Parts: sequence; structure tokens; C-alpha cells
Amino acid sequence: MITTKVETFNNYINGEWQESVSKKTFFSVNPANTEDVVGEFQASNEQDVKTAIEAAKNAFPSWSQTAPSKRAAILNQAASILEQNVAALAEELTREEGKHVEDAKNEVIRSAQTLRYYAVEGQSFTGETFPNDDANMKVSTEREALGVVSVITPWNFPLSIPARKIAPALITGNTVVFKPSSDTPLIAFRLVEALAKAGIPKGVINFVTGKASDVGDLLVTHPAVRAVTFTGSTAAGEDIHSKASFTTRTQMELGGKNPLIVMDDADLDLAATLTVNGAYSLTGQACTGTSRVIVLKEVKEEFTQKLVQKTSALKIGNGFEAGVKIGPLANERQLKNVLKYIEFGKEDGADLVYGGEQILTGEFEKGYYVEPAIFTNVKPNSRIAKEEIFGPVVAVIEVDTYEEAIAVANDVEYGLSASIVTNNLKIANQFTKDIQAGTVKVNRTTTGNLMNAPFGGLKKSSTSTFRESGRVGLEFFTQLKTVYMGF
Repeated sequence: MITTKVETFNNYINGEWQESVSKKTFFSVNPANTEDVVGEFQASNEQDVKTAIEAAKNAFPSWSQTAPSKRAAILNQAASILEQNVAALAEELTREEGKHVEDAKNEVIRSAQTLRYYAVEGQSFTGETFPNDDANMKVSTEREALGVVSVITPWNFPLSIPARKIAPALITGNTVVFKPSSDTPLIAFRLVEALAKAGIPKGVINFVTGKASDVGDLLVTHPAVRAVTFTGSTAAGEDIHSKASFTTRTQMELGGKNPLIVMDDADLDLAATLTVNGAYSLTGQACTGTSRVIVLKEVKEEFTQKLVQKTSALKIGNGFEAGVKIGPLANERQLKNVLKYIEFGKEDGADLVYGGEQILTGEFEKGYYVEPAIFTNVKPNSRIAKEEIFGPVVAVIEVDTYEEAIAVANDVEYGLSASIVTNNLKIANQFTKDIQAGTVKVNRTTTGNLMNAPFGGLKKSSTSTFRESGRVGLEFFTQLKTVYMGF
């Protein structure tokens, strides 16, 4: 039972902060200390969603005709509000999600940069003019906004992922209904609050919190919704995609089982560092996180030693502590899932050579902490080698050749991100062609992407329809109209 007084945060619908018609609420808690309640939020129902969608539908005609420079000015003003409050927002983000406060600061700054990026790019995103044989005719394309867009986002990057969806949606003239993860509603609230303070017209951005089971279907199936952009699990993405009308666009960025291949000519210190950074940043809770390390037999033992050494040096703790590299898992569900897969690894015959225990002593007692786990002698067809874990668990798989490494890397249902560590330019170039992944890296971590470069996966990591990020991130939110003008 919550006995301390906590602040209550409302939905934002048609330009007003309001309670859910359900009159029900839920609490967001700190995963580093579950006795720390971050806030109380609205447990919305379908009536709230209907009202939000209707508000967005009614606001669309005016917003879509608003001058692009005015839409850009609102995004830039919202970015300024975020930048002016980096420290306070980062503190809230860390309390709510668990990542280190410096990483939280970087996320706030990146989110502001994303708003500014699309404020510029959106003003020059237009159609084309086509040569033709009729001197008295002009043939061109025009790009138009779609209408109401549902934005459904996860908890691991609860500010930057919404920013990279909402900004291109708004700058191209769409209106938005935004539902964040129930694990991180506060930082999402702050993004909408910044847009509201920046003067966005009523109904253009709407914000509802609550369980996906209570509000999710209507965000996808309502006839006024023209597009759904979602980031989350593959299972949830498949469910959304199957329920959407064939006239409703979907953009699904989903799970990953990302490999890092270590060749026999690799700099093993670099390979171990890249593995640590890719596997344990955000406590392994990144869709692009390094989950499998596929190592050539000749260097497997030396690489593993270096990986264990570097992993053992990582400090685990609260995100507000200096030097902490691994924080808590985001919620109890994540903790149970990670511990389950660690047991799967043991059952399937892999060797647990480091970590893998839940931490329950001292300051860790009230949080969702687990030691990072390293498994070796992992069979390519085992569960920890095939299934997404979304936690700090590394599976080291030994192979004899580059060809075998590629075969193992591609033999999963995901294709989000992949990397290779090698000094052989021929092998590096061949890898970019052979690997089945939407994001391909050489001598870099599997994690991270530029805001001005396309991002997305292959296979079950994405619907592979429209990419996010970069200039191409605007395409999903617009439709083409071809105009033949005779005179």
C-alpha cells in the first residue's frame, strides 16, 4: 500500500489536462528502490482514447494547413524547454527507468536535438517534378499528411523514442495520440508538457496513460486512425499489425538477437570492450544490445578471459551513484524474465562462467538488480542463443570459420543490428553484404544510431515498411499525390 503523498498526473486531451473517465489510477515506481513512488497516473479506458482520437481528428484540418514554419517554431520551442530543464528531467528519468543519470541527461539532450532536426528537415520535405513530352503540362507529386497517428512507445528510451516518432508526425502536419509505456509515463508526460507550453494548438497532441489491454486495441482499430507507429516486443508488434485495417499504415520496430562476430585477426581488447558496451549499457535492455558473441575458435579462450575481466570491473548500483555502469532492470517482469533465461542457459548445457545471480543484499534489496551473466560453450540452437532476453546476458558461441559465423548469426528470426570486429577489410566488406540485419557495423558496438541516419530491422525485427530516424523518417507520415497540370 502506498502511504506517502505523491503527485498525480493527468491525461492531455484536446488541450486540457484531465482525469480519466475511469476514475482509476496506477503508480510508477523507481526500479532501484520500489518504495520510491515516482508518480500517480491515469488508468485510462476506451472512452478516454475515443475522446483523444476525436480531438486529434477535429484538429487535423487546421494543423495540416498550418504553415510549416509555425509547426517548426513549436518544435524548436519545445526543444528549448527540454534543454532548459535537462538536470531535473534526467533525475526524473533515472528515478523512473533506472538508467544512469548521465545517460538520462544525454537522452534528454538527444530528444531536444531530434525535435530541432525535424523542425528543419520537415520544411524541405516535398515531392518531385517529372519531365514529360507535353510542353503544356506539368507533372509533379505532392506530399500530404495522413491524419491521426497513434504513437505507442516502450520504457527503455522513454523520451528519445517518442521524440523521433512525434516530431516527424507533427512537422508533416499530422495530429497525434500518444500512449507511453506504463513503466515510464512521467518522462513522456514531460515531453507533452513541453509541447503544450510551446503553444501547440488543442487536439494536435493528445496523451493517454494506462494498460495496453485497456486502451491499446482502439488506438489501432479506430477508423479515424490512419497510422500506427510502435516500438516494443515482436509479439506485441505482430498483434498490432494483425489488428490494423489494411488502410492503416503500421511502422513496427521490434525485437533483436544481435550478434557481434569476433574474427581471429581482431583486436581482442577492442572486441571485449565493444561487447561490454553493447551488452550491458542500459542493463542490456536495448533492442540493439549485443546478445550473442560469435567467436572464432582460435581466439575464443583469450577473448572470453578479457570479457570476464572487463565485466567483473563494472560497478552495479543506483543510477545516481558515480561510476555505476549497470543499474536495475526496469521492472519485476524484466527481472523474472532474465533470471528465467539464465536458468534456461544452464539447462541447455552452456557454461555460466560469470555472474547471473539476483542481488538481494544491502542497498540492492529494494530494487530489481541482477549480476551480468556470461555463458560460454553455447549451442547455436539453444534458447539463450535464439530468443530475445532483453537483459545483461551474453552468449559466447564458438565457430571454426567466417562462413560458419555468418550462418550462425543469420539463423535467428530477428535481424535488427549486427557487428563484426576484424582488421581484414575484405572480410568487413563481405560481412556488410552477408549479414541479415537492418543496421550493420564494423568495429563498433551493435547499439546506437545517428538521428540523421535511417534505423530499422529486417525479418521479425521490423515490418520493414518505413524506416525511422533521418530524413526518410518523414516518409511514413506522408502520402503521395501525383498531379498532372495542363495549361
